[in-house]
Amino acid sequence: MSEPTAAGAPAGNDRVAALAELVEATLGGRVRRLPSLASEIAYEVSAEHLLDVARQLRDAPELKFETCVDVCGVDYLDYGRSEWNTQRATGTGFSRGVARGAPRAEGPQPGRRFAVVYHLLSVSLNRRLRLKAYCAEDEFPVLDSVTGVWASADWFERETFDLFGILFRGHPDLRRLLTDYGFVGHPFRKDFPLSGNVEVRYDPEKARVVYEPVSIEPRIGVPKVIRHDNRYDPALTNAPINVQPKPNA
Repeated sequence: MSEPTAAGAPAGNDRVAALAELVEATLGGRVRRLPSLASEIAYEVSAEHLLDVARQLRDAPELKFETCVDVCGVDYLDYGRSEWNTQRATGTGFSRGVARGAPRAEGPQPGRRFAVVYHLLSVSLNRRLRLKAYCAEDEFPVLDSVTGVWASADWFERETFDLFGILFRGHPDLRRLLTDYGFVGHPFRKDFPLSGNVEVRYDPEKARVVYEPVSIEPRIGVPKVIRHDNRYDPALTNAPINVQPKPNA
């Protein structure tokens, strides 16, 4: 369904273009337009300008992004440099992170491994915008907390810290949210083993739960077999159906 619009308001891609003009006129060179779907709009902001840009996106009368509906982390550790085959089944799996035909990348540049993405909504103007900021350091990723701009970011930033290990400077209560209190590491990082670092079991002799080094072998978590299914071959699915006439009784 197409998005309903008020009388006289631009529709579809025209609305995106109009919003882009407003954003760039308001924020100037502090943001950079990112590639996105034709119906979406996304910008990158540097870590140092994050809070200032966030406040203007919220307070500027022509923007009014009053609500942060989601915050999520991204780890670009192996993005674009996987050696796995992308066309057929192999012994190592099927990669979804390689641009076909592009030169092999060497991984993210320094300060471009971890990013945080903010999904913003203007309820009053019926607009959405995606904002992305990279952490300046890869070993100790930190960004300013936007909880002072959007209170809804509180638990979202805690989730991002828990799963990616990204710290948020100025967060009122930055604790793990989804994993156990004694959990080691951050499970959404690309270098985190799929089998984990520790396993948990109940020890009847000690009458308590114990943590031990994981005993299972690491495994590949992507499909290993990609086969062509001849049932969907166009030559078969589009074949004409011959109906033989019934003989006269």
